[in-house]
Formats: sequence, structure tokens, C-alpha cells
Amino acid sequence: MTFDPVLDLLNRIPRDLILPPTNLFLLIVLGLLLWRRWPRVGRAVAGTGFVALVFLSSNAGASLFVTPLENMTAPLRSPERAGAQAIVVLAAGQLENAPEYGNRAIPDFTALARLRYGAHLYRLTRLPVLVSGGNGDSDVDPDPARREYAKADAMAVALQQDFAVPVKWIEPGSRDTAENAVLSARMLRAAGVRRILLVTDAMHMPRARVAFQRAGIEVVEAPTMFFRDQAKGPGAWLPSAEGMRRSWYAVYEWIGIAWYQVRAGGHAARQAPG
Repeated sequence: MTFDPVLDLLNRIPRDLILPPTNLFLLIVLGLLLWRRWPRVGRAVAGTGFVALVFLSSNAGASLFVTPLENMTAPLRSPERAGAQAIVVLAAGQLENAPEYGNRAIPDFTALARLRYGAHLYRLTRLPVLVSGGNGDSDVDPDPARREYAKADAMAVALQQDFAVPVKWIEPGSRDTAENAVLSARMLRAAGVRRILLVTDAMHMPRARVAFQRAGIEVVEAPTMFFRDQAKGPGAWLPSAEGMRRSWYAVYEWIGIAWYQVRAGGHAARQAPG
């Protein structure tokens, strides 16, 4: 499977159009276009878009989507007694050409938070670690020296050099959470691993858990980065870039969960007897 950056861009455009803040800006523009011909309708549409934009730009507004999503998981207690055989840490984004690291790609702040928690779990359990995340090519060379530097490669370097945690498996080919699960499961099953501690942030965990379970792996949830209790005080109602980031991320995950359910329903329908 090869990665086509043009196709990836085309696939991203519809996603960005239906997520905040782009969808809210489009709603405001639509209201302004309607204003001249139907002033009352135009004002209502534009006003709704503006109010929603302000509301979802606050941490308190974002919590409307964040809290129920994070309530689907819970912090892991006593990981050393979970019966897991390995730790799997999922990639997020990465910063390309980081000048302070010799223009090498490095994990972004979300991936780094996952790696830090993965390192914490390793020190508690001493379980072998798998890092998963690629650049979109699921048919990659297993030798890091002969392939394009992938997200998982950057994660492995960070774990080994910054946290002194050894990495046993590197999965460098996945493009998304579903492929994280499928490609990681192949490596894990080959090593006789059936039950894992799955590390990702709390908002992503519900969807990640489903993906790995569908790939035939038993999951012990090990979520990190909970935001549900962070929106407190009057300042939580002030618009901010962080508030919009949380809204964007939470809405994206809700759409992803809905899409997984639709795909599961379609798969079940295809397998059902006539």
C-alpha cells in the first residue's frame, strides 16, 4: 500500500470542512449571504455560527464534547496486575525537520505525552514495548536504515534516548488508528502476544480500543491526558486556541466513533444470512 500525498489532501478536505472551526466559519458566511435576501434567516444563521464559535473556543464549551468522551474510559490502576504481555503506544503527530535535533522529525506534544506514560508503565511492569505509526505506507522496509523515517521511528528514538526505555517492535506503516491495530496485531500475534496495555490519550481511547479488539487483541486501557476536569473557573469560558483544539479533537473522535459503528453495521449486514 503506497502513500499518495495528493489523495491524502483530498481525503482531509471533507473532514476539515465538517469540523470546528471551519464548519462554523462556513455557517457564518452562509448567514451573511442569506442576510441580504432573507435578513431574519441570515441573522439567525450567522448569529448561531458566531455564538457556537465563541462557545466551542472556550475550554468550558469544549467540555460538552470532551467529558462524555473521556467518561468512556478510566485511568489504569495497578498495571502490573493487568495480565498484559506488552505495551503498545500509538503515534499522534510529529514535527518535521526540528532544527534543534539536527533537522530530524520528532514526536509532537501529544505523542510525547503518550510516550512519557508508556515509559512510566514500562518502569512499573517491565513489559516489552511496541510503537505504532507510519507515514502512510503499510508496505515498508522493516529495516529503519532503508526506509523513510516514520512516526514510529521518531517515537522509538525518543523512548530510547530520552526515557531510557527499550523498544522491541516498531510498526512504521500505518496511516490511521485502524491500521495501527491491524499492523500491530500482526507483530504481536507473531510474538505470541494476545493481551496488551494500550497507551493513547483519553479522548482517543474509545476508538482505539475498538480497533484493536476488532484486530483480535485483548485490550487493557491505559489512557493519558484527561481534560474533563481541567475546565474550571471563570477563565474556562474565555475563547482560546486550546479550547478550540479540544473541541476539534473531541468532535473528530465522535465522528470517528460513529463511522466505526456504521462500518460495523454494514459488515454485519453483509455477513448476515439472506
